[in-house]
Amino acid sequence: MAAALWSRTRKKQQRTSDEALIRALYEEHGRALLAYAQRLTGDHSAAEDVVQETLIRAWTHPDALVNGKGSVRGWLLTVARNIVTDRYRAKAARPTEVAESAATTPVAQDHADAVVNSMLVMEALDQLSPDHRDVLREIYFQGRSVAEAAKSLGIPPGTVKSRSHYALKALREMYRDKPTTAKLVALKEVAV
Repeated sequence: MAAALWSRTRKKQQRTSDEALIRALYEEHGRALLAYAQRLTGDHSAAEDVVQETLIRAWTHPDALVNGKGSVRGWLLTVARNIVTDRYRAKAARPTEVAESAATTPVAQDHADAVVNSMLVMEALDQLSPDHRDVLREIYFQGRSVAEAAKSLGIPPGTVKSRSHYALKALREMYRDKPTTAKLVALKEVAV
């Protein structure tokens, strides 16, 4: 029991002395370290991160500060420079991120959904009467106007409008029992 109490007391004393060391380092060298890091990075918030990382490294390697092989400030500035260099190299190793704009095309999605949706649409079209199917193909797949579809099919424009109305209505009825996403996507593709 006495050993456990001594161990806890020792850890508390160690933690207190470590905190005092870091406070003393920051009070004595913090401003110079921040100015140096800001000159290297060109960004105040990045410089603050570098200072914080430098102090963490000083905390984890306290023996380097008291070994008598140079000044403490020199060691801290060297560590800060190494941190900035490591961050620069890490950023250079990653591919550059490109923001989306009107000039760049979006990344293509998986085409499996499009294949499944077109299969659903083709299956639905096969269930329509030939007259209805022909009108939908002319208007939606060929992109023709009502007048052009009427001329191509050799029927009056009013008949084209009527058949397209009833064909779309029949498609909606077919997809009434399908899952909502398939229903919406297939009908949207037919309507486009």
